[in-house]
Amino acid sequence: MSTFKFSVVIEKDSDGYFAFCPELQGCYSQGDTHEDALENIKDAIRLHVEDRIESGEDIPQAESVSLTMLEIAV
Repeated sequence: MSTFKFSVVIEKDSDGYFAFCPELQGCYSQGDTHEDALENIKDAIRLHVEDRIESGEDIPQAESVSLTMLEIAV
């Protein structure tokens, strides 16, 4: 069994929480709570990676992740 590390972004919106994995294009999920979104994105990532492995595709890995929130006055 291989182990992979991925970055995950979780954003709160009016419907709950939206989670996505920047390294895996199209890999996203949601949940009513932060914890639900985190568990759901773990499942989505696992399925996404399993599919890539079965298809013989590379598994992209991030070397470095930086997240910054900016407040812009207009």
